[in-house]
Amino acid sequence: MPARNVVSNGTPNSKVRYSRLASDDDGYIDLQFKRSPPKVPYKAIALATVLFVIGSLLIIIGALLLAGYFGVTHSDRTLPVLIIGILVFLPGIYHLRIAYYASRGYPGYSYDDIPDFDD
Repeated sequence: MPARNVVSNGTPNSKVRYSRLASDDDGYIDLQFKRSPPKVPYKAIALATVLFVIGSLLIIIGALLLAGYFGVTHSDRTLPVLIIGILVFLPGIYHLRIAYYASRGYPGYSYDDIPDFDD
């Protein structure tokens, strides 16, 4: 069994020199706790805006088709337009809401919550 007072490289503990830390030094620097400024994902916000606009138009057209404001020859095609509009609208409004709250600085919202397509 090896001796307990020997360091891993073979130097005995008694010959290792230690120095005291300053009493005001806690080992941390302020720079490591600063956050970098947020990177705004412009492409993702533009895509969310496009989804929001297309979804809104499809919802309006679907609602008007369902209400009978347009002459509809095949009434079974009105409900899918409305459903597709809702499915396109929801992710657009969700990501636009996150982008708006992040730009206003609301707590709990960040641009990191929006997927970035630059990777």
